[in-house]
Amino acid sequence: MASLSDKIIQDHAELHSYYNEIMSSSDPDVLTRNQNLFVWELARHSIGEELVVYPLFEKLLGDKGKEMADKDREEHLKVKKLLHTFQGLKADDPEFKNTLQALYKDLKQHIEEEERDDLPTLEKALSSDDSESYAKSFERTKKFTPTRSHPSAPDKPPFETVVGLMTAPMDKLADMFRKFPQNN
Repeated sequence: MASLSDKIIQDHAELHSYYNEIMSSSDPDVLTRNQNLFVWELARHSIGEELVVYPLFEKLLGDKGKEMADKDREEHLKVKKLLHTFQGLKADDPEFKNTLQALYKDLKQHIEEEERDDLPTLEKALSSDDSESYAKSFERTKKFTPTRSHPSAPDKPPFETVVGLMTAPMDKLADMFRKFPQNN
């Protein structure tokens, strides 16, 4: 079974892969499909962390955990704002790749800090069974979260949960009309 950190790191690797697909292509159809996939995964991943991981920081790591969660939420908001801009761009927009590069620069820094500092600290506070259980919860949570960026939405439970449950169906309905890579 995978730990919570394993699941989060797996998502990070997928995001990196989608980013590379976009940056290495000039085909508008490929760009659009991978843009939708990148937005879809990052939106769900971010909210999954905010609903499952950051409350664990606060619960298990005391003041240090609260500081970690607050810092990560602040970084998420910055990324969500750029993601919101990026999700609204067309593949032929001159700012398409520049916006993604700016977003990914901030995201990459957040990922590196999270994998180097936050996740190892959290894993030390969890038993392996608890980590596996929270990994399952993280994956389940992502199934019920919005699939687009909504930077003005609350970023803490319970309000984030309520808004997410109301927003997710609209996002998922619109996803039915978006193009995604064929192999996903």
